[in-house]
Amino acid sequence: MKTIPFFLALIWLLMVTCGKKNVPQEPQPTGTDPSANPVQYRNPVFEPILADPSIIKGTDGWYYGYGTEDDWGDGKGNRLVPVVRSLDLVRWSLVGNAFTAKPAWKAEGGLWAVDVVRVNNLYHMYYSFSLWADRNPAIGLAVANSPAGPFVDKGKLFFSEEIGVPVSIDPHYYEENGKKYLFFGSYSSQTVQGTYAVELTADGYAVKDINQKTNIAAGDFEAVMIHKRGNYYYFFGSKGSCCDGAASTYNVRVARSENLLGPYLDQAGKNIVQRGNGTLILQGNSKFAGPGHNAKIITDKNGTDWLFYHAIDKMNPKVSSGASRRMLMLDKLSWVEGWPVIANGVPSGDIQAGPEL
Repeated sequence: MKTIPFFLALIWLLMVTCGKKNVPQEPQPTGTDPSANPVQYRNPVFEPILADPSIIKGTDGWYYGYGTEDDWGDGKGNRLVPVVRSLDLVRWSLVGNAFTAKPAWKAEGGLWAVDVVRVNNLYHMYYSFSLWADRNPAIGLAVANSPAGPFVDKGKLFFSEEIGVPVSIDPHYYEENGKKYLFFGSYSSQTVQGTYAVELTADGYAVKDINQKTNIAAGDFEAVMIHKRGNYYYFFGSKGSCCDGAASTYNVRVARSENLLGPYLDQAGKNIVQRGNGTLILQGNSKFAGPGHNAKIITDKNGTDWLFYHAIDKMNPKVSSGASRRMLMLDKLSWVEGWPVIANGVPSGDIQAGPEL
């Protein structure tokens, strides 16, 4: 019987070991049961931070999540739009950053509240470029061949002063009947503040006519997301303070319209272009503060809808950098008499079954 020389056996062992290291490994967060089908989970599904989340399924079968630029307090500085991925929407692993360097077309600001979508066989990332209390924030676009990035910057779509909306951030892309739209806007006490919509060019790289915009909601809303269900378009938006640690008051409210560009009315029949309106569907509780800025709705194979958003653990509200620990959260979204409902109207904290994919 022939024996394998020691050095050949050693080479074979090293090749096998290295090969195993290259296989993506999904983490097992606290509160999950990987043997269950569907996977069970407990909020949060990713921490310490994935604020203002955007979630998309790539053509490679993975779900990718993106968050606002933040310093996670781990000594690695600001993450230029962190990217995470998952196969089951419950167990997420860090991929890296969407950008290798910050775009240079604006002198100062962070990359916030992105929306990643697939457009013309490319992944488009519409992003906010802003400081706190920025006098002229902006929205830009970057593209990539892969949802993991890196994303190549294509520059600005517009500055706030160019579009005539004081705080132009929180972009949200929506496409229908061959037309591409960008919804945007944020909170401000100024009378001309609000959520607006503009039509984009066919390639999605620019605004078709910067002088043509439609007011969708008042300036006490931000973080717009539009969802079509049946005969209605549903407006999801957030109100309150997003980033005050345990004192954050963020909450999610909805309205609906038979037309994409409105008018959007809440359950009481009030138009959300007037401040103070919108039907409350999600707010904080004794454990989690400031739930809000939800991603697009994801529907599982059973037709059940799921909503991603961020929230803050009141007992551990900030990381060492001082940033609020806006963690990634997931909850089931039900529909009652044509309106979206989250159980008890607050973030869940118990172990429960996740999406069936």
